[in-house]
Amino acid sequence: MTERAPIYLDNHATTPVDPRVVDAMLPYLTTFYGNPASRQHGFGWRAEAGVQKARRQVAALIHAEENEIIFTSGATESINLALKGVAEGYRSRGNHIVTVETEHHAVLGTCQTLERVGFSVTRLAVDRNGHVSVDDLERAITDRTILVSVMVANNEIGTLAPIDAIGKLCRERGILFHSDAAQAVGKVPVDVRSMNVDLLSLTAHKIYGPKGVGALFVRKSGPRIFLAPQIEGGGHEEGLRSGTLNVPGIVGFGEAAALASLEMDHERERVGGLRDKLEDGLVSRVEDIALNGDRTERLSGNLSITFRGVKADKLIMDMKEIAVSTGSACSSASPRPSHVLRAIGLSDEDSHCTIRFGVGRFTKEDEIDYTINRIAEVVGRIRKTSPTQYLALS
Repeated sequence: MTERAPIYLDNHATTPVDPRVVDAMLPYLTTFYGNPASRQHGFGWRAEAGVQKARRQVAALIHAEENEIIFTSGATESINLALKGVAEGYRSRGNHIVTVETEHHAVLGTCQTLERVGFSVTRLAVDRNGHVSVDDLERAITDRTILVSVMVANNEIGTLAPIDAIGKLCRERGILFHSDAAQAVGKVPVDVRSMNVDLLSLTAHKIYGPKGVGALFVRKSGPRIFLAPQIEGGGHEEGLRSGTLNVPGIVGFGEAAALASLEMDHERERVGGLRDKLEDGLVSRVEDIALNGDRTERLSGNLSITFRGVKADKLIMDMKEIAVSTGSACSSASPRPSHVLRAIGLSDEDSHCTIRFGVGRFTKEDEIDYTINRIAEVVGRIRKTSPTQYLALS
């Protein structure tokens, strides 16, 4: 095969930093390098101004107030602050948390830690498409429930949750509602007011911003949320996250959020069109494959496909010029099958034969054409060279 430039189709793992974001960040690395907590001189003032602008930009993307944005190192830290902060801050009211089996490991792992210190956690099942039932959630709530945590969009299969209905239920029952929106923000509209979300975790590197910076929305009114801080040491970020701020990263996050606000509708349509072309091409060219997740209620750039009888690791190794993944970047190195794919009913064998494609802002149409042809070629060759294994799984 003729050697060509690598094709990046793993935009759910991370995204390249938009050049416009880099341009916004550079002055804060070389010129405006002050500490925003240094209030006695202009270097600090200029850095603080950059942070505050970014706070407004991130807040605008999710329809929050700027003083409701707490900057962190990423969505994982935000999730830990949200769940552990509520657990510690509201323990006198109860010790029960409700979440979903298909949540990100940052949520599931934090819940496991909380169980070890006396909290009770209910993990709701999902259907074949990855949807959680609001009725199941309502039945799971008890008089000791203090928090519900459900992600907006699944990071592996892209399925969108009924966040509006969940938020309405939680508000009616007086229960705090946290949502991991790392994959959704900038790709689908997220409005913390209309969704009745009390805590929302997000990150820059999923929306063409830098790695190592994220945020937590913490509602200030209706109701005001009180969290126990998890990092002490100076009172930064409303006392909830101490430590010198990553000013260049935060400025980049703000610029990425502003660009997402302006371009989201157009980008969703373009990316969705490329995703549909990839899906249609693979369905027409490759036999015995299955789509995972909802066909319509999913992220526009997401495509999770099971190639029956073809190990995903083998497929990926045989087409090194195309960057895709077997699932979440946080757990793809694990030999265990994806917990998300198992939760929607896939066998261990089919889970190990599944690839996640993430189409993004910089994906080109000719890259989609190449990927369709290349996968059809490689899958066909693997099945021919391992017919016994393929027939056994078919």
